Amino acid sequence: MRPMSILFRRAGLFTVLLLLFWTVPTILSAAEKTSWTLSVHDSLTAPNQPTTIDATLTQKDRLIETGLAGEPIELLIAGKVVATATTDGNGRAVLSYTPRAKGVVPFTVRAGAATNITVAEAGANLSVWEHRTPMMAVEMAAVMEDAEGRRPMPDAAEVLERLTRFYYNVLYVVTEEKSVGRNDQVGAQARQWLKDQKFPVGYIVVLSTSPQSWGAKLDELHAAGWATLKTGVGRTKPFAEAFLHRRLDAVMVPEPPKGEAPRKAKVAKEWKDVRKRM
Repeated sequence: MRPMSILFRRAGLFTVLLLLFWTVPTILSAAEKTSWTLSVHDSLTAPNQPTTIDATLTQKDRLIETGLAGEPIELLIAGKVVATATTDGNGRAVLSYTPRAKGVVPFTVRAGAATNITVAEAGANLSVWEHRTPMMAVEMAAVMEDAEGRRPMPDAAEVLERLTRFYYNVLYVVTEEKSVGRNDQVGAQARQWLKDQKFPVGYIVVLSTSPQSWGAKLDELHAAGWATLKTGVGRTKPFAEAFLHRRLDAVMVPEPPKGEAPRKAKVAKEWKDVRKRM
Protein backbone atom coordinates (compact mmCIF):
# COMPACT_ATOMS: atom_id res chain seq x y z
CA MET A 1 0.00 0.00 0.00
CA ARG A 2 1.23 3.41 -0.91
CA PRO A 3 2.30 5.72 1.95
CA MET A 4 -0.03 8.44 0.65
CA SER A 5 -3.09 6.10 0.80
CA ILE A 6 -2.21 5.07 4.33
CA LEU A 7 -1.95 8.72 5.30
CA PHE A 8 -5.38 9.54 3.84
CA ARG A 9 -6.99 6.54 5.56
CA ARG A 10 -5.47 7.48 8.90
CA ALA A 11 -6.65 11.05 8.41
CA GLY A 12 -10.17 9.81 7.62
CA LEU A 13 -10.23 7.62 10.71
CA PHE A 14 -9.04 10.53 12.82
CA THR A 15 -11.82 12.74 11.42
CA VAL A 16 -14.48 10.12 12.25
CA LEU A 17 -13.17 9.72 15.79
CA LEU A 18 -13.08 13.48 16.21
CA LEU A 19 -16.71 13.79 15.05
CA LEU A 20 -17.74 11.04 17.46
CA PHE A 21 -15.89 12.80 20.27
CA TRP A 22 -17.93 15.97 19.74
CA THR A 23 -21.26 14.26 18.91
CA VAL A 24 -21.51 11.83 21.86
CA PRO A 25 -21.53 14.52 24.58
CA THR A 26 -24.23 16.37 22.63
CA ILE A 27 -26.37 13.22 22.48
CA LEU A 28 -25.81 12.53 26.16
CA SER A 29 -26.63 16.13 27.02
CA ALA A 30 -29.94 15.88 25.17
CA ALA A 31 -30.70 12.53 26.77
CA GLU A 32 -30.00 13.92 30.22
CA LYS A 33 -32.79 16.49 29.94
CA THR A 34 -35.44 15.67 32.49
CA SER A 35 -39.14 16.39 32.23
CA TRP A 36 -40.56 18.26 35.19
CA THR A 37 -44.08 19.34 36.06
CA LEU A 38 -44.77 23.01 36.75
CA SER A 39 -48.07 23.54 38.55
CA VAL A 40 -50.01 26.46 39.98
CA HIS A 41 -53.46 27.09 41.44
CA ASP A 42 -55.97 29.94 41.46
CA SER A 43 -55.46 32.86 43.83
CA LEU A 44 -57.84 35.35 45.42
CA THR A 45 -57.22 38.95 46.47
CA ALA A 46 -58.71 42.46 46.43
CA PRO A 47 -57.69 45.45 44.26
CA ASN A 48 -54.47 47.16 45.41
CA GLN A 49 -53.81 44.34 47.88
CA PRO A 50 -50.57 42.34 47.54
CA THR A 51 -51.01 38.64 46.94
CA THR A 52 -48.75 35.63 46.54
CA ILE A 53 -48.94 33.04 43.79
CA ASP A 54 -47.41 29.65 44.54
CA ALA A 55 -45.79 27.69 41.72
CA THR A 56 -44.26 24.24 42.21
CA LEU A 57 -41.69 22.49 40.02
CA THR A 58 -41.66 18.74 40.65
CA GLN A 59 -40.69 15.41 39.12
CA LYS A 60 -42.44 12.13 39.93
CA ASP A 61 -40.15 9.09 39.99
CA ARG A 62 -42.29 6.01 40.57
CA LEU A 63 -44.13 6.85 43.78
CA ILE A 64 -41.82 9.63 44.94
CA GLU A 65 -42.39 13.25 44.01
CA THR A 66 -39.37 15.53 44.33
CA GLY A 67 -38.98 19.28 43.91
CA LEU A 68 -36.28 21.09 41.98
CA ALA A 69 -34.47 23.78 43.98
CA GLY A 70 -32.76 26.91 42.73
CA GLU A 71 -34.79 27.27 39.55
CA PRO A 72 -35.96 30.74 38.44
CA ILE A 73 -39.73 31.04 37.92
CA GLU A 74 -41.45 33.90 36.13
CA LEU A 75 -45.00 35.20 36.51
CA LEU A 76 -46.54 36.56 33.32
CA ILE A 77 -49.73 38.60 32.96
CA ALA A 78 -50.87 39.65 29.48
CA GLY A 79 -47.59 38.26 28.17
CA LYS A 80 -45.39 40.46 30.38
CA VAL A 81 -43.16 39.30 33.23
CA VAL A 82 -44.45 40.98 36.41
CA ALA A 83 -42.62 38.97 39.08
CA THR A 84 -39.82 36.44 39.51
CA ALA A 85 -38.81 34.03 42.27
CA THR A 86 -36.55 31.04 42.84
CA THR A 87 -37.72 27.59 43.89
CA ASP A 88 -36.83 26.35 47.37
CA GLY A 89 -35.83 22.84 48.41
CA ASN A 90 -39.38 21.59 47.80
CA GLY A 91 -39.54 23.09 44.33
CA ARG A 92 -41.87 25.88 45.50
CA ALA A 93 -41.59 29.46 44.31
CA VAL A 94 -43.62 32.30 45.88
CA LEU A 95 -44.32 35.14 43.47
CA SER A 96 -45.59 38.47 44.79
CA TYR A 97 -47.95 40.69 42.81
CA THR A 98 -50.33 43.60 43.48
CA PRO A 99 -53.26 43.92 41.04
CA ARG A 100 -54.89 47.30 40.54
CA ALA A 101 -58.30 46.64 38.99
CA LYS A 102 -61.00 44.13 39.91
CA GLY A 103 -61.80 41.19 37.67
CA VAL A 104 -60.53 37.69 36.95
CA VAL A 105 -56.99 37.87 35.59
CA PRO A 106 -55.51 34.89 33.73
CA PHE A 107 -51.81 34.40 34.45
CA THR A 108 -48.98 32.09 33.42
CA VAL A 109 -45.93 30.79 35.27
CA ARG A 110 -42.89 29.40 33.50
CA ALA A 111 -39.38 28.24 34.29
CA GLY A 112 -36.57 30.66 33.56
CA ALA A 113 -33.61 30.11 31.23
CA ALA A 114 -32.76 26.56 32.31
CA THR A 115 -30.78 24.21 30.05
CA ASN A 116 -31.15 20.95 31.96
CA ILE A 117 -34.92 20.62 32.19
CA THR A 118 -37.87 20.37 29.86
CA VAL A 119 -40.95 21.92 31.40
CA ALA A 120 -44.21 23.30 30.06
CA GLU A 121 -45.86 26.50 31.18
CA ALA A 122 -48.77 26.41 33.62
CA GLY A 123 -51.66 28.81 33.95
CA ALA A 124 -54.43 29.70 36.38
CA ASN A 125 -56.61 32.67 37.36
CA LEU A 126 -56.19 35.48 39.87
CA SER A 127 -59.60 36.60 41.13
CA VAL A 128 -59.45 40.27 42.12
CA TRP A 129 -62.71 41.01 43.92
CA GLU A 130 -64.07 43.73 46.17
CA HIS A 131 -64.71 42.52 49.71
CA ARG A 132 -68.16 44.08 49.69
CA THR A 133 -69.41 42.17 46.60
CA PRO A 134 -71.62 39.16 47.44
CA MET A 135 -70.04 35.76 46.84
CA MET A 136 -71.53 32.31 46.32
CA ALA A 137 -69.84 28.93 46.52
CA VAL A 138 -70.81 26.21 44.07
CA GLU A 139 -69.92 22.56 44.55
CA MET A 140 -68.64 21.15 41.26
CA ALA A 141 -70.66 17.99 41.81
CA ALA A 142 -73.82 20.12 41.62
CA VAL A 143 -73.09 21.30 38.07
CA MET A 144 -72.15 17.86 36.70
CA GLU A 145 -74.81 15.42 35.57
CA ASP A 146 -72.56 12.41 36.21
CA ALA A 147 -69.54 11.65 38.36
CA GLU A 148 -67.25 11.49 35.31
CA GLY A 149 -68.15 15.05 34.31
CA ARG A 150 -69.14 14.11 30.79
CA ARG A 151 -72.17 16.41 30.79
CA PRO A 152 -73.15 19.51 32.77
CA MET A 153 -76.45 19.74 34.61
CA PRO A 154 -79.14 21.28 32.38
CA ASP A 155 -79.36 25.07 32.68
CA ALA A 156 -76.55 25.25 35.28
CA ALA A 157 -74.23 27.35 33.11
CA GLU A 158 -77.03 29.72 32.07
CA VAL A 159 -78.28 30.27 35.62
CA LEU A 160 -74.78 30.91 36.97
CA GLU A 161 -74.04 33.26 34.09
CA ARG A 162 -77.04 35.41 35.04
CA LEU A 163 -76.23 35.35 38.74
CA THR A 164 -72.60 36.34 38.24
CA ARG A 165 -73.35 38.93 35.59
CA PHE A 166 -75.53 41.05 37.83
CA TYR A 167 -74.73 40.20 41.42
CA TYR A 168 -72.41 37.41 42.62
CA ASN A 169 -68.78 36.41 42.37
CA VAL A 170 -68.60 32.62 42.14
CA LEU A 171 -66.25 30.25 43.91
CA TYR A 172 -66.13 26.64 42.63
CA VAL A 173 -65.36 23.89 45.14
CA VAL A 174 -63.72 20.70 43.87
CA THR A 175 -62.98 17.65 46.03
CA GLU A 176 -60.05 15.35 45.38
CA GLU A 177 -59.39 11.99 47.03
CA LYS A 178 -55.73 11.65 46.06
CA SER A 179 -52.60 13.34 47.36
CA VAL A 180 -52.38 17.09 47.85
CA GLY A 181 -49.66 17.19 45.20
CA ARG A 182 -52.33 16.55 42.57
CA ASN A 183 -54.51 19.48 43.58
CA ASP A 184 -53.12 21.87 40.98
CA GLN A 185 -53.73 19.32 38.22
CA VAL A 186 -57.28 18.74 39.42
CA GLY A 187 -57.87 22.48 39.50
CA ALA A 188 -56.54 22.82 35.94
CA GLN A 189 -58.89 20.08 34.73
CA ALA A 190 -61.87 21.74 36.44
CA ARG A 191 -60.91 25.12 34.96
CA GLN A 192 -60.80 23.67 31.44
CA TRP A 193 -64.08 21.77 31.89
CA LEU A 194 -65.87 24.92 33.06
CA LYS A 195 -64.49 26.84 30.11
CA ASP A 196 -65.50 24.14 27.63
CA GLN A 197 -69.03 24.01 29.06
CA LYS A 198 -69.32 27.82 28.99
CA PHE A 199 -69.63 28.39 32.75
CA PRO A 200 -68.71 31.82 34.13
CA VAL A 201 -65.11 32.20 35.26
CA GLY A 202 -64.59 31.98 39.01
CA TYR A 203 -62.16 31.14 41.77
CA ILE A 204 -61.44 27.39 42.01
CA VAL A 205 -60.69 25.76 45.35
CA VAL A 206 -59.55 22.12 45.54
CA LEU A 207 -60.10 20.35 48.86
CA SER A 208 -59.93 16.84 50.24
CA THR A 209 -63.08 14.73 50.49
CA SER A 210 -63.06 15.04 54.29
CA PRO A 211 -66.49 16.26 55.51
CA GLN A 212 -64.75 18.96 57.56
CA SER A 213 -62.52 20.33 54.78
CA TRP A 214 -65.00 22.79 53.29
CA GLY A 215 -66.09 24.10 56.69
CA ALA A 216 -62.44 24.81 57.56
CA LYS A 217 -61.92 26.58 54.25
CA LEU A 218 -65.10 28.61 54.74
CA ASP A 219 -63.83 29.79 58.14
CA GLU A 220 -60.47 30.66 56.60
CA LEU A 221 -62.11 32.79 53.89
CA HIS A 222 -64.30 34.62 56.40
CA ALA A 223 -61.28 35.30 58.61
CA ALA A 224 -59.47 36.74 55.58
CA GLY A 225 -62.24 39.29 55.08
CA TRP A 226 -64.50 37.49 52.60
CA ALA A 227 -67.54 37.80 54.87
CA THR A 228 -69.94 38.22 51.93
CA LEU A 229 -69.60 34.50 51.17
CA LYS A 230 -72.97 33.58 52.68
CA THR A 231 -74.56 31.26 50.13
CA GLY A 232 -73.66 27.80 48.93
CA VAL A 233 -75.19 25.73 46.14
CA GLY A 234 -74.20 22.09 46.36
CA ARG A 235 -75.13 18.48 45.93
CA THR A 236 -73.78 16.77 49.03
CA LYS A 237 -74.95 16.88 52.60
CA PRO A 238 -71.56 17.85 54.15
CA PHE A 239 -71.31 20.85 51.80
CA ALA A 240 -74.75 22.12 52.80
CA GLU A 241 -74.12 21.47 56.49
CA ALA A 242 -70.95 23.57 56.45
CA PHE A 243 -73.11 26.61 55.62
CA LEU A 244 -76.04 25.74 57.86
CA HIS A 245 -73.82 25.22 60.92
CA ARG A 246 -72.59 28.78 60.43
CA ARG A 247 -76.14 30.13 59.99
CA LEU A 248 -75.62 30.71 56.29
CA ASP A 249 -77.83 29.76 53.33
CA ALA A 250 -77.51 26.43 51.54
CA VAL A 251 -79.32 25.27 48.42
CA MET A 252 -79.18 21.62 47.34
CA VAL A 253 -79.54 20.74 43.66
CA PRO A 254 -80.74 18.44 42.24
CA GLU A 255 -83.31 17.43 44.84
CA PRO A 256 -81.78 14.72 47.06
CA PRO A 257 -83.65 11.55 48.10
CA LYS A 258 -86.25 12.06 50.80
CA GLY A 259 -84.66 12.53 54.21
CA GLU A 260 -81.18 13.28 52.82
CA ALA A 261 -81.41 17.07 52.91
CA PRO A 262 -80.34 18.67 56.22
CA ARG A 263 -82.97 20.59 58.13
CA LYS A 264 -83.22 24.24 56.97
CA ALA A 265 -81.51 23.46 53.67
CA LYS A 266 -83.34 24.80 50.65
CA VAL A 267 -83.97 22.33 47.85
CA ALA A 268 -84.18 22.93 44.10
CA LYS A 269 -85.36 20.18 41.79
CA GLU A 270 -83.31 21.62 38.94
CA TRP A 271 -81.05 24.57 38.22
CA LYS A 272 -83.93 26.65 36.87
CA ASP A 273 -85.28 26.73 40.44
CA VAL A 274 -82.01 27.77 42.11
CA ARG A 275 -82.55 31.52 41.66
CA LYS A 276 -85.93 31.25 43.37
CA ARG A 277 -84.31 29.64 46.42
CA MET A 278 -81.60 32.26 46.89
